[in-house]
Amino acid sequence: MELKSHKFISFFEPEQASELCRIATVEDLPDQTLIFDEGDPADFLYLVLAGQVEFRKRIGPDHYQSLTKALPNGFFGELGILDGQPRSTQAIACQEATLAKIPGNGLMQILENTKGSVAIKLFSYMIQRLRDSTDEYVKQVVHKEKMVLLGEMLNTVIHDFKSPLSGINLASGMIQELHSDEETVEWCYLIQAQAHRMSAMAEEFLEFVRGNSVLNKQPINLALALQLFEKLNRVYFHEAHVEFVIQVADVIVNVDENKLMRVVQNLVGNAVEAFKGCGGRVELTAWVSESGVNIKIHDNGPGIPDAIKERLFEAFVTYGKHSGTGLGTAIAKSIIDAHGGNISFESSCHEGTTFYISLPL
Repeated sequence: MELKSHKFISFFEPEQASELCRIATVEDLPDQTLIFDEGDPADFLYLVLAGQVEFRKRIGPDHYQSLTKALPNGFFGELGILDGQPRSTQAIACQEATLAKIPGNGLMQILENTKGSVAIKLFSYMIQRLRDSTDEYVKQVVHKEKMVLLGEMLNTVIHDFKSPLSGINLASGMIQELHSDEETVEWCYLIQAQAHRMSAMAEEFLEFVRGNSVLNKQPINLALALQLFEKLNRVYFHEAHVEFVIQVADVIVNVDENKLMRVVQNLVGNAVEAFKGCGGRVELTAWVSESGVNIKIHDNGPGIPDAIKERLFEAFVTYGKHSGTGLGTAIAKSIIDAHGGNISFESSCHEGTTFYISLPL
């Protein structure tokens, strides 16, 4: 956007607005550029013309708590100029950003000659922005407390799971030794594979909560991995009256197989739940392009409700589920992000939902 059309500039009379534009300096900043740090002198007001700016508070060595963001048509840095105190947070460009810098002393001279109505509009906007920032911070604190509590619960669950899972593996192994016919061996393999999945899922939950996901990447045949996924879920699909179709090219991709299958499980599982026992169709296709490996998961279900579309990949966002945790899509996104990939979706009540995943080769 142009500087002269920015919201902050619009608060002022034409003559003052022109003077603000004259003394402002416009800069293009690369992603992750430090704009100012905690304790720095408050010497400029910043207007966001493009991109985003994140504000963070230091909570330990190399650890920060995200507070809020400034978006295009927003501004920041005015409190330090008004009270003369150093910066209380760190500001960093979280996308390529275009900012206009207005010197603090020049701004104060203009403010001293403004009409009372201009000052009232300006301060009303600032107060509302402070309220919004406070609400955002409270949401993040609540989210963090939920994650800590969830982590403590998962630690207990994982500890309690170890003994029965070991018993399941031991018992299925003994049955396999006593009955070596092909059908028994196959069922014992499925039992052991599902027990391993249960253990891996609990560990992945814990990694997500702690924010320290570790990838065990190795080359895998994507078609074979998805065929095994279908095999392990065949009974689940049958009981839910869901037709699951795979169309996958024979491609080798360097990923953490368990975690990628967890992404597929979460997205496909959400689709199956959305059918609510009425049956439906889920299609999974995968192919190679110049940019990498592409995976598409499409269902002909009712679609994602508008109420949660914008926050679908956030933790604890769920809708209409009696037992949902709201973590499935958040975990899926964290896994794809860790692989350096991208995930997005399209959804409508008439055409169902389609998730798009891209992964580097």
